Amino acid sequence: MINVSIHTFNAFQQNTSVVSDESGNCVIIDPGCFSIYEENELTQFIESAGFKPKAILNTHAHIDHVLGNHFVSSKYDIPLYLHGDDLTTLRSVSNYAHLYGFEGYKISPEPTFILEDGQTLTFGNICFKVMHTPGHAPGHVVFIDSVNNFVINGDVLFRGSFGRTDLPGGDFETLKSTILNKMFSLPEDMTVYCGHGPSTTIGAEKVSNYILNF
Repeated sequence: MINVSIHTFNAFQQNTSVVSDESGNCVIIDPGCFSIYEENELTQFIESAGFKPKAILNTHAHIDHVLGNHFVSSKYDIPLYLHGDDLTTLRSVSNYAHLYGFEGYKISPEPTFILEDGQTLTFGNICFKVMHTPGHAPGHVVFIDSVNNFVINGDVLFRGSFGRTDLPGGDFETLKSTILNKMFSLPEDMTVYCGHGPSTTIGAEKVSNYILNF
């Protein structure tokens, strides 16, 4: 059995996902913890459950999704996975973190493994297919669990909305194509865990998402 636990961190109200299997293996997706209180919340959850962290997975490298990369990587000595097209995005965070009030930002490690479209990731009984989903960020990916019928989708889709495209590397037409041609090809009853806000389903977004107005 696969479990998804969502923890909302930092001033951007970003959703960090801890995905675990029945043996206690877990991966941390987009660790957004920054304050010591947020770090403690994450580690206490992991350790009280007896989980064994195996990896950090980044859907993309905007600041709110990578604030905790350094902490989690150091705490558990686990590798970081990121798509190569978001390396520049990751490396730029230290240049502007202070502008958003994140003084003392600890620079993320470089990814140990570079993600590629279509590859399969396996950690114990946790299994994801990686799908490249650019538009919000050039190297954005989503993590699809077809067996358990969910996708960790970062900032591509939100309930009734979609990721912004006015940041460096963003492009509205690319994101629209990603949503219509890639995300909307997934099963309609698939649960979508979003990088901000509540979860949704593919079917609900195919009917009502604001992207359909453009």
